[in-house]
This record gives sequence, C-alpha cells and structure tokens, in this order.
Amino acid sequence: MAIIRKARMEDAEGIHSIIKDSTKNAMVLPRSRSSIYNHLRDFFVAEAQDGQIVGCCALSITWDCLAEVRSLVVTPESRGANLGGRMVEACVQEARDLGVREVFVLTNIEDFFNKQGFVATDKNILPQKVWADCINCPLFPDCDEIPMIMKL
Repeated sequence: MAIIRKARMEDAEGIHSIIKDSTKNAMVLPRSRSSIYNHLRDFFVAEAQDGQIVGCCALSITWDCLAEVRSLVVTPESRGANLGGRMVEACVQEARDLGVREVFVLTNIEDFFNKQGFVATDKNILPQKVWADCINCPLFPDCDEIPMIMKL
C-alpha cells in the first residue's frame, strides 16, 4: 500500500520521470525539471513500500481563492489502487486549509473527476488559466480537455 505525502527534494527526479513518461501518451503536459523544483511545494506523491514514487499530483494556486489540481499521474502498474483519488483528496484538503473556495482541473478523464466531486464547467470562467498556461500549449486553442470545478 502506497502512502500519500508532500513531496520532498529527493522526490523531484521521480516526479519528473513519471510525468515525462505520461506525456508520451498525452495524459499530462510536460514539465521541466526546473519547473518541478520551482513548484515542488505544490506536489503530493504516492510512495510505494519500496520507496519508489508511483504517483504525483500538484495543487497550484491560480488566483484569489482559486486553485488548480494538475500533473496527476499514477504509474501504469500502480493504477486501480485509488492512488489518484487519494492524491486529489490531499490537494482538495490543502486547498481548504489555505482558504481556497474553488478548485478546478482541465482533464480528459471526466468520469474520474466526477467521482471526486468536480463538475464540468465553461473554460471561459478560467481566464487566469487560459492566459497563464493554455496560451503556451501546442494544442491551444483546439484543446480537447474538459474544464471541471469543485466549490469548497
């Protein structure tokens, strides 16, 4: 059984590796090592009993009382154990602790996030996200991700 915990310095390479592997399947956007180190405090990790990082997820503060769950990855061999759900729960709890009122995600796995309590919304209510990150994405403006939001 893996544990969910805040990321530490020694986790950065493991986070980078599993995100890089997931970008091959277009499951998440790539993140540079520099970006991971710069945002390490945003990350939660799933750590297997052998110490390997088998999942990660980040909570990124976007704007006043608005945060994003991003970079959710679980290695293929660790899927099915609710690690993704537990990491999203950890992010949502941290958002509550910080006084965030809404958490959003852009995703291709709508059913998973529906089960976590998110509902589909219009991307136009997220202009901070669109102009901060989406504008630099190679898929912009033809993104197929679904914006979803959870009110806390």
